[in-house]
Amino acid sequence: MMAKEFKIVHESEIDGTPQQVFDAATLGNSGWLWPMEVEPKLGGVGPYGSTVTVWEPPHRFANHLEGEGGFFNTLEYDISELPGGKSWLRYVHSGVFFEDWDNQYDGAAKHTAFYQHTLGQYVKYFAGKQAAFADIQGPAASSSPEAFEAVKAALGIHDSGAGGHVSLTIAGVGTVDAVVDYLDKNFVGLRTEDAMYRFFGRNAFGAVVGMTVHLFAPGADGEAAGTAWGAWLNGIYS
Repeated sequence: MMAKEFKIVHESEIDGTPQQVFDAATLGNSGWLWPMEVEPKLGGVGPYGSTVTVWEPPHRFANHLEGEGGFFNTLEYDISELPGGKSWLRYVHSGVFFEDWDNQYDGAAKHTAFYQHTLGQYVKYFAGKQAAFADIQGPAASSSPEAFEAVKAALGIHDSGAGGHVSLTIAGVGTVDAVVDYLDKNFVGLRTEDAMYRFFGRNAFGAVVGMTVHLFAPGADGEAAGTAWGAWLNGIYS
């Protein structure tokens, strides 16, 4: 397999200070991505066992990982201060794909936009909080072309844009009243007063539908929530 490099650049305004954004990228990953530890120093251990190559709080953070066959993966955060307690984030993800380059690039670029939006939601509404986390994967049946539409139908939303509200009852969780903070063909983001739920239509990229749960209430049980939401997700395709 031949390695082919890629570079994805995403820029966004975030309703939070550079320090809040920097902390989210380095300390608060459970709140918007998934739990990862970052050793807070130059040369420290970063995500996925990478090396921290830039550590300049609160404006710049980067890490780099190398592997066999020419593989590398680099994440860069460049954070500028804006008026009114806001920030401008330039995020760059570069690396190597070995096969199915176009599909992998398309999936990575679209995931990046969703993750960076979620980072912004975290900073605006939950800055500084750690989350009880769950990562849930759907069954094999959720890899079909129309599988993600079934999730939207179960949530009671459609492709009319973000900003609406949903209310649904999940066994083992209770009633979830949420704002639809992100909605497109492949992704849905829901936000409540003390949680964020992210839904991923990875069936479009050759995988199964998935979701993540980020709970910010004190004493929240991520494992129990994962079990409950997993039963709900699997039930859509049974």
